[in-house]
Amino acid sequence: MELIEYNSIYNSLSFAIATFAAATVFMFAQRTQVAPAYKTALTLSGLVCFIAFYHYWRMFESFDHAYTLRDGVVTATGAAFNDAYRYVDWLLTVPLLLLELILVMRLCREETYSKGTKLAIASIIMIILGYPGEISASGDERWMWWAAAMVPFLYIVRELISGLSESIADQPADVRGLVSNARSVTLLSWCFYPIVFILPMLGVGGLEPGEINATVQVGYTIADVIAKAGFGIMIYVIAQRKTDAGA
Repeated sequence: MELIEYNSIYNSLSFAIATFAAATVFMFAQRTQVAPAYKTALTLSGLVCFIAFYHYWRMFESFDHAYTLRDGVVTATGAAFNDAYRYVDWLLTVPLLLLELILVMRLCREETYSKGTKLAIASIIMIILGYPGEISASGDERWMWWAAAMVPFLYIVRELISGLSESIADQPADVRGLVSNARSVTLLSWCFYPIVFILPMLGVGGLEPGEINATVQVGYTIADVIAKAGFGIMIYVIAQRKTDAGA
């Protein structure tokens, strides 16, 4: 591993840990500032950031055990970098992220349950299908699992675009744009993940077993910070605006 790759991964993981720790404290502290109807959404946002903080801390420890830096030279210790922490994190946080958006929209009970259940199940299937490809050293196998994971991914995207459009239109005028923007942030940040996933198949980095692809690691980290901490802030702003409006 080159020094610039080591520093990129090390610093991005460190930044993510600090961001998720701060976001966790902020979300739980702000629960008292919103109406009871939106406290659950902020609780979920805080849980998402806390779960991400924990798993990024474990990834940081795993990376620190796998490589050492001395006199500007990066040396592999022989210990494996455990990238499974990232997928376990997604398995827990991705369904919660979707529920955050649905809860802050304050839909009727039946619609909240129906949309929340379908999107949560689809997201879990998507993560499970993506992991075998992530750890595969074969480009063909990686493409196969990517294609399989894209099926539930596209279903989620379709639901976010068309399935929630009518519900967004029914939101109070002063928060309608914010809710739409929160959906857009979710879509844009999520679209970043499948792009990062295929970078090794396009010749960016390597697919060798046990080798860490710095571009993939940093790309996933940037997407996580936006999709979890950044999205959580938007959820708080929406909840606060709707609370002030008595909606």
